[in-house]
Amino acid sequence: MDAERRQGIQLPEGSWWDWDVIAWDTAELRLAAGHDLTYHHGLELVFGDPTLVSCPAKFRDPVFRAPTSEELARVTRQIGEEPTVLVAFEADAGGLEPVSCLIAAERTEVVQETVLRYWRDDAALGERFAPCVRPPTPQAG
Repeated sequence: MDAERRQGIQLPEGSWWDWDVIAWDTAELRLAAGHDLTYHHGLELVFGDPTLVSCPAKFRDPVFRAPTSEELARVTRQIGEEPTVLVAFEADAGGLEPVSCLIAAERTEVVQETVLRYWRDDAALGERFAPCVRPPTPQAG
């Protein structure tokens, strides 16, 4: 794996201390971040075709870094080939010590935009909603 794909993630300036897994299936893992995830988030890390995910569903204050050669070797053994992208970080998951996390995937993308976590009828055209947000169902009456 070349050094470019082993470097830590470079995040844009912002308050990215609360994180959670907002969507995850075989095609994509999407981590959302913001200063308070109650109503919206402003940053997403999108991992295309994840092959290994080792991180809690919710965490705080991640410190992204380049994976160690030992982590790369372990992931390579686990998935049967060297990953295209390998991201490593330590984060506060609520325990006494930070947890070490690894994500291997085919590609990664940093998306910075506001994503609403609640329904708004007056949302602007093109405004994004989190995958879990659905419009209210009409009430029979």
